Amino acid sequence: MFADIALFTVALIWGGGFIVMKDTLDDLTPYYMNAVRFSLSFIVLATLFWKRVKKATKQDIINGSIVGIFLCTAFVTQTIGLQYTTASKSAFITGANVVMVPFLVWVISKKHPGYHAMIGAFFTIIGIGLLTLQDGISIGFGDSLTLVCAVLFAAHIYSVGHFAENMDPYVLATIQIGVTAILSIIGALIYEPMPQLSIEVVPQITYMVLIATTAALLIQNIAQKHTPSTHAAIILSLESVFGSIFGVLILGDVFTNSMIIGCAFIFLAIIITETKLSFLFSGKNNLKDEG
Repeated sequence: MFADIALFTVALIWGGGFIVMKDTLDDLTPYYMNAVRFSLSFIVLATLFWKRVKKATKQDIINGSIVGIFLCTAFVTQTIGLQYTTASKSAFITGANVVMVPFLVWVISKKHPGYHAMIGAFFTIIGIGLLTLQDGISIGFGDSLTLVCAVLFAAHIYSVGHFAENMDPYVLATIQIGVTAILSIIGALIYEPMPQLSIEVVPQITYMVLIATTAALLIQNIAQKHTPSTHAAIILSLESVFGSIFGVLILGDVFTNSMIIGCAFIFLAIIITETKLSFLFSGKNNLKDEG
């Protein structure tokens, strides 16, 4: 229960993160935003948990680096995509990663995801189509990148669950954030000009560093040590709901009727995939037991 509550909190934090990132992109380019965000977060974590981090083994570093690569590429594609789409659409497309996790488990562990996951994937495709194909059959550049981001976040959730079982979650969180910081710095130096930082972005950066990165990823790594990856994915997918709500209320994002229906399809896919609609039959089972 505590793990579920912790992951719910992470989803709420990340939902608000879509709004903060969208606002900060007016002053910071994607790579530099992630470079600042993850570098400062790494310094905080490494300082707080230095005694644990210095005991990290070679295998710990390898595991953390793998997770860090997924984390970095996911955030880069998400941040760049957010420049070309709304926070609400980005939130819901990113949330589609919950349906992808069971299939990722299938590819790696050879465990069939089940028919509910298949149905969920089908509904997700319909939902993403309704959500993104607003101008004919062509999908927007920002939406495409965000869809790639969803796949990478699915890989990140799976890898965290896989490595957290036999690894100190504090060390895992610190290493993956450090790797993401290094890769973001390299990308910034290669692809983007040096930005001019203003004092106005300090509150946004503070939120992203301390709340959405340091606290949220640390909580996720600890919580996933006590719950399966697919279970964690359904709770974390609520960030799409929170992100969309915040986008409409704070940024004034406008949803068309087809976009609302698309969101409903994706949300339904998430529920079908992760609950297998067991809640519909629980009452019948209870009556049968009583009889």
